[in-house]
Amino acid sequence: MSSSFFLKPGAKGTKKRKNPTAAAATTTKGKPLRKGGKPGQTAAAGPLPKKQRRPKEEEEEIASEDEEFDSDQGEANTLAFSSDEGEEETAQDKRLRLAKQYLTEIEKQEAERAEDRELAQSVEQRLQTEYLDSVGKLRRNIAGSLKTCETSRVLKHKVHHTPICALALSPDGKFLFTGAKSQFLLKWCTETGKVLEKSDVLSHREEPETTKKRRSHIVAICLSTDMKYLALAEGGPHIQIWCPQTMKHVKTLKGHRDSVAGLVFRKGTHDLYSAAKDRSVKIWSLDEMAYVESLFGHQTGVTSIDALSRERAITAGGSDCSLRIWKITEESQLIYNGHRDSIECVKLINDEHFVSGGMDGAISLWSALKKKPICTTQVAHGTGDNGVANWITALAVVVNTDLVATGSCDGCVRLWQTNPNARKLQQIQSIPIAGFINGLAFNADGTQLFVAVGQEHRLGRWWRHKEAKNQVVVVDIKLQSATSS
Repeated sequence: MSSSFFLKPGAKGTKKRKNPTAAAATTTKGKPLRKGGKPGQTAAAGPLPKKQRRPKEEEEEIASEDEEFDSDQGEANTLAFSSDEGEEETAQDKRLRLAKQYLTEIEKQEAERAEDRELAQSVEQRLQTEYLDSVGKLRRNIAGSLKTCETSRVLKHKVHHTPICALALSPDGKFLFTGAKSQFLLKWCTETGKVLEKSDVLSHREEPETTKKRRSHIVAICLSTDMKYLALAEGGPHIQIWCPQTMKHVKTLKGHRDSVAGLVFRKGTHDLYSAAKDRSVKIWSLDEMAYVESLFGHQTGVTSIDALSRERAITAGGSDCSLRIWKITEESQLIYNGHRDSIECVKLINDEHFVSGGMDGAISLWSALKKKPICTTQVAHGTGDNGVANWITALAVVVNTDLVATGSCDGCVRLWQTNPNARKLQQIQSIPIAGFINGLAFNADGTQLFVAVGQEHRLGRWWRHKEAKNQVVVVDIKLQSATSS
């Protein structure tokens, strides 16, 4: 086995290298080559060549953050300037535009608030009105705003060829019920003026058979507030109860001993008050179709009766020249005297005031707190050919207002303005209607007046106006407030 010990001296230096160029590169590793040097040359022979680099595609210059911010600001300013130039809005125009926007927003907000306020005010007003009405202290002044009164139409029917004696208007003013010196009850539509139904009351009259025959004669009619019952007096001692919706007979109430002269429902209930010539006032409950009690006090036959929502009724005593307010729950009565002759009619304005008319031709305004009338208008409808005052035959009021209507046989229906505080009863209008005024009825707001006209008085045949016609006259009343609204 060969060994380096047996080799000849100089043999190591004589060893040949396979790649002289690579060896030169190895000897010069880690040392920079000189400029202009070529590969394969030693440092003593000349400069070494540089390390080769890849050539760049493009020379890019990276901008700093400050330069980018300055350039962005310049572009923004340029854009803002160009938009200002396009709109050409000055500082004054800008202030004006912002002011308009602000005003528009305020208007929208105020409109919403106004709607809320109007709703709240309407609710508050209705609640206050209902409360005052319930306690009898509601009062509206409409007589002063009355503008004109015109006869709009006339309601006539062949079965009512006799004098019209009584009428009743539904609470909503859509239906009118009329009775005459005949056996028929008619139901009218107030909008069209046509008869919807007619009923014969003679077939439901329950009286003992006598040799003396009597013709049916509808003297009084009244309606309940909910239009469930209609009560009528057909000239005898009995009271007939009908359904006003179907015009069917329901029941006949018996109890009076003489002819029934007046009927009225207590407002909002089915309690019926009746007044008759037997000098009594009777109370009926139609929920049970039964008699409740009788009230006595008048010295002669009772001629008229009225009531509102409280458990009270007011009656006119006819020839005893007295008015009485019946406190039903307290079982007491208040007596008022003032007329010089028989009192024919009475109406409640509210729970504190009422108006009456009599055969002496006087109209009196009363307060429930005073025994004598507040004021009286003598000979309100003039005098007849014999020099005697024309007696008051009919009264109507718009409840809780100052408007009153009266009728007689002088050929006119007169409208009055009442003022209890000033103790005045002033005539404001006269409507020419020939004949006996046997009945008057206002609608709820006082814009229409229905007049029952006949050639004779409703209770007798003392006089006869041949030029008059048996009909119902509808008078349109225009109020200033309603016209302006």
